[in-house]
Amino acid sequence: MMYTDQMHRKISLSLPVRRVISLVPSQTELLVSLGLSNCIVGVTKFCVHPENIRSQKVIVGGTKKVNYEKIKKINPDIILCNKEENTKEIVEQLQNDYPVHVSDVSTISEALEMIRQYGEIFDKRDEAGALISKILFEKKSFDDFVRNMPQKRVAYFIWKDPWMVAGKGTFVDYMLKENGFINVFGDKKRYPEISKEELKTIRGLDIVMLSSEPYPFSEKHIDEAKREITNTNVILVDGEYFSWYGSRLVGAFRYFRTLHS
Repeated sequence: MMYTDQMHRKISLSLPVRRVISLVPSQTELLVSLGLSNCIVGVTKFCVHPENIRSQKVIVGGTKKVNYEKIKKINPDIILCNKEENTKEIVEQLQNDYPVHVSDVSTISEALEMIRQYGEIFDKRDEAGALISKILFEKKSFDDFVRNMPQKRVAYFIWKDPWMVAGKGTFVDYMLKENGFINVFGDKKRYPEISKEELKTIRGLDIVMLSSEPYPFSEKHIDEAKREITNTNVILVDGEYFSWYGSRLVGAFRYFRTLHS
């Protein structure tokens, strides 16, 4: 059977698909939500949801570096990758031996398309359709909630030493806009580094957001950020709700309401 992934690559699959390796944490969680836990044979060390998944499956490496020998022993029917999470080199090497589906998600509509594609590939159309409906319901409710909220200027930090932020072309930037926030670094591409000198010149910021991932910002970093960026509110945010684009979207919009209180 022939399928087309989100990179417009053709994939030939022998059905049914029973052995799946996921190299993307949010997509691992999505597979479980679709009732495909028993089909998952390999995951990354970063696949933390559900929390017991790594103890039940073979860990084949991370998102940027994988163990090809482990993958060979598992002999998957398909490997799930993502354009941003995984490297081009990983995809190119794996596709020599296995069908590889590559997702490309920077908007909610693209996330929903990925879920729909999984429903087709794994014969979970009803489950995928139900999940999509839930996400759209939560999004519509949140859109109504946030529509008349005052716009706030925000900076979303993903790393320190060096300081790095989410810029345009990222799913995080898209989700900030869904909240009605103005990303002060929205004119910069992807995940730019921001010098300490540049931090001190920022004016008119309402909120500095320190994400829980990929850098594990915690309470101790709030004062440090306030020293670098004065006269602004600094908060910790759950990065999974801003950057995971699978079934976690169901709860994302409920979480976002807490940022507008």
